[in-house]
Amino acid sequence: MAIGRRHFLRLASATAASAAAPCVAGAETYPARPVRVLVGLAAGGPTDVAARFLAEWLSQHFGQQFFVEDRTGMGGNLATQAMVTAPADGYTLLFAGPTITISASLYKKLPYAFTRDAVSIAGMMRIPDVMVVPASLPVRNVREFIDYAKANPGKLTFASSGVGASPHLAGELLKSMTGIDVVHVAYRGTAAAYPDIISGRVQLMFDNLGGPLLALLNSGKLRALAVTSATRWPSLPEVPALAETVPGYEVLVWYGLFAPKGTPAAVVDTLNRAVGAALKDEKILARIADGGGQPMPMSPAELDAFVRADIDKWRKVIEFAKISAD
Repeated sequence: MAIGRRHFLRLASATAASAAAPCVAGAETYPARPVRVLVGLAAGGPTDVAARFLAEWLSQHFGQQFFVEDRTGMGGNLATQAMVTAPADGYTLLFAGPTITISASLYKKLPYAFTRDAVSIAGMMRIPDVMVVPASLPVRNVREFIDYAKANPGKLTFASSGVGASPHLAGELLKSMTGIDVVHVAYRGTAAAYPDIISGRVQLMFDNLGGPLLALLNSGKLRALAVTSATRWPSLPEVPALAETVPGYEVLVWYGLFAPKGTPAAVVDTLNRAVGAALKDEKILARIADGGGQPMPMSPAELDAFVRADIDKWRKVIEFAKISAD
């Protein structure tokens, strides 16, 4: 019996080792085939552009294609749903930003819960919005704008790229923290709002720091009152942070990489280390800087905590503003 038991234990040990071996080999060889990176917003937009230059770097790094697939609809939720329902094998990823944390409260009947059904892989970059007004508006800073708005309750308007978009919620957050009454006007994208903010038909807009906006600021057609980062932004050092006037105010557009819940930890770690290496590459850093951004390296745990905090933040703003996309 003793001999039989030893033989059984040796056999069990060998079986367990052989069963574990494919998992180790799979992790070592990942990716063994092309990887799909889903993006929920329009081709050519900031999210899509950032996803593509990261996917290009990862393709070169791994010697295996990472290809971006734009799956638009429902404010980015179709792409998220496609990701969370895909096999948890590391071959379907999601590149996304604040849309996932805003949607958690903006849509009441989503068929998934992001923090339950997705796993965080790595942070990629962050960029602030800029609070801008027409050059003709008689205000020079945030305090003057708040006082002007309080002197004209309900008479001022602010433009955004759409209901529930980050620029819309940036304005609603300002309203909730200062008590001003400024009416929201939604446009079909930022470009559609520019003529009205330049002409003064609307008096306020929050927009991502980037090429089109910088050109308008440099031309003198718009005036920057503040950036929405917690502190001044390196590429606009002369523009105050909104938090200098409204303590605690912060809005950042950010991007990260995600996968379906259950994706092997070895795959998540492999991808996290690769993105971390990308964020040390001078070419990637230059691309991020060209868009007005900064790298946002994060471990999976750090990104998960960041996402959860962002969900909670926007839930409070959405409840305050009584916004719903359903």
